[in-house]
Amino acid sequence: MINPLALFNVEKFLIFTLVLTRISGLLISSPIFGAKEAPAMVRALVSLALAVLIMPSQWFATLPYPGSLLVYVLIIGGELMIGLILGMGISILLGGIQMAGDLMSRVGGLSLADIFDPTTSTNVPLFSQMLSLLSAALFMIMGGHRILLGGLLDSFVAIPPGGGVAMFLGTGNGGSSPEMLASLVEMFLVLITQSFHVAIRAAAPVVTAVLLATLVLGLISRTLPQLNVMVIGFGMNAMITFGVFFFSLGAALLVFQDQVMPTLQILFQTLRIPLHSP
Repeated sequence: MINPLALFNVEKFLIFTLVLTRISGLLISSPIFGAKEAPAMVRALVSLALAVLIMPSQWFATLPYPGSLLVYVLIIGGELMIGLILGMGISILLGGIQMAGDLMSRVGGLSLADIFDPTTSTNVPLFSQMLSLLSAALFMIMGGHRILLGGLLDSFVAIPPGGGVAMFLGTGNGGSSPEMLASLVEMFLVLITQSFHVAIRAAAPVVTAVLLATLVLGLISRTLPQLNVMVIGFGMNAMITFGVFFFSLGAALLVFQDQVMPTLQILFQTLRIPLHSP
């Protein structure tokens, strides 16, 4: 009688766990694929299904036996970092458009009208939630999810399973560890800067209109001191905020769209992954 355990290939199982870990890192950090609105069981099944689909392409990959649990944990950590970096870049970009909505709400006096966001488990302004959902939909329409998944597939070619720890620790051909660390720091600084640019450019029409309205009300209060500017000002600012927001909504989404490809390019260039058009 054949022992089933004799047919068990430890090397293939270890490679499968590394593939699953890299995919799980992307689904954990990416707001597109790993939204917290989806149950954890569903996200786990998606990760497992993607790992099963990708595993045949890595069937002939080789992986030295870790030899100890500590080495295996380090290898797992390197694979997880690759997936997390891919997802965090998109999260930072979406954070910029959410910041724009928060700035609009605060300037327009609507910061009290917050709603619960299950993605961040905090209360966010209504404008932030609306811009976040529309930006995520625009990202999908642009084919960003296909580019991200394509980059995940190409990452197994550029960085084979188990090569993440070698890349980050500088023991492989990808360069020394200080160089990789400097590249990662520079990448996150650029992404955060771009995120702030998106927030300021997207919120600029509403902020400018509200500031001009405040200036006009100040001049009116000088002319008519008996007029209660405080009562009129809050209502007028809210009306102007809503009006300018809906007129400039398309421009705000175009600002986000212009930064999607540069963000993906920086992410893939840092991880030495080729970028393909959707």
